[in-house]
Amino acid sequence: MRKFSMSVLAATVAMTISGAALAADDLAPALKSAMQRDLGLSGTQLAQYLKTERLAAQQEKTLEKQLGRHFAGAWLERKADGSFGVVAASTSIKAAKAAAGVETRQARHSLAALNAAKGQLDSQLARNGKAPKGVYSWAVDLPSNSVTVGVAPGAEDAGVDFVARSGLDASTVRFETLSEAPQRRIAIQGGRGYLRDPGDGYVYACSVGFPVTKGTTLGFATAGHCGDTGEVVYHEVSQWTPGVRLGSFAASSMPDGNQTGPDRGWVQVDNTHTLSASVYGYGSGDVNVAGSTEAAVGAALCRSGRTSGWRCGAIRSKNMTVSYVDDAGNPDGTVTGLTQTTACAEGGDSGGSYITGAGQAQGVLSGGSGSCKGRQGRTGGGNSYFTPINSILSTYALTLKTTP
Repeated sequence: MRKFSMSVLAATVAMTISGAALAADDLAPALKSAMQRDLGLSGTQLAQYLKTERLAAQQEKTLEKQLGRHFAGAWLERKADGSFGVVAASTSIKAAKAAAGVETRQARHSLAALNAAKGQLDSQLARNGKAPKGVYSWAVDLPSNSVTVGVAPGAEDAGVDFVARSGLDASTVRFETLSEAPQRRIAIQGGRGYLRDPGDGYVYACSVGFPVTKGTTLGFATAGHCGDTGEVVYHEVSQWTPGVRLGSFAASSMPDGNQTGPDRGWVQVDNTHTLSASVYGYGSGDVNVAGSTEAAVGAALCRSGRTSGWRCGAIRSKNMTVSYVDDAGNPDGTVTGLTQTTACAEGGDSGGSYITGAGQAQGVLSGGSGSCKGRQGRTGGGNSYFTPINSILSTYALTLKTTP
């Protein structure tokens, strides 16, 4: 994704203006180091930058009030010598009375006019219901004194048509070609729901097991019966509502009918997302993943899934073979190598995480019997079965994502 130093600085200024300004010595060491790294500043430049932020915070409202309808915005700007200054723009030919360190410039369009122009594009969006393909963004850009419309390479005509249909004066618009499309970022976490739509008229729900990596490739372990290799999965925004694409199954194994074998798989995650080394607690507090040391029979553990949330029990037996049946009583695959627990589970929890109180990942839900619906509000009974996480890691040469 393209990076624009001016945009980064302007965003930082906006945050600073809305709160108390800081001096370099007031910054947390990690924040100070990150600002120097990402803004390309020396220690001296950072100190001068923060001083200029304070000046901007003090002067912006004063200048806006002084210039009135002529005010065209104020921003921080990096000079040729690497230092920073505050710039205030005005549509008036009269110079503004600004404090030392504030440069005034003449502009064609006032901030009010630019905001109104941007509003015309918002109204056009509301009428159409969606932005034209290849038109990514639009906003008021103070330094260029324009409304900047971000478009994909080759989508300039779509941007021009979008502006024309809005009735916007083309003189206020500047087009900017973006090399990559903006995409939402999802922090993928154990126990969260995801959906699969194979195109047969049904949507299938499962749960994330554990975030993993394979070299530089991101992914998560889950149940094999949750999807076939190559099938696309989506973030579950709300119950049964698919959101942004997460990725696709890189590998999947689940025996059908009278077949026998393991129930395991993993999803390769699109590189727009990140992995969270934790299991979602559904209001009970998230649990960080510290490792995958196998727990003993009788050990307590909890599981997380999108249907029944956070449920706990104990390990009953290991290396179990389970013969599943479908709703009609027909054979639905015999799965080997499972661990049996007393933690209840429901449909849609498949693939979800089992973890101990010490943060040791145990496995991903394959199936179960009984339910989580008990009498008088009590948790229900039954058994649930998981595929051990270490067998998934070794089979697919994956590395478990853990906390530092």
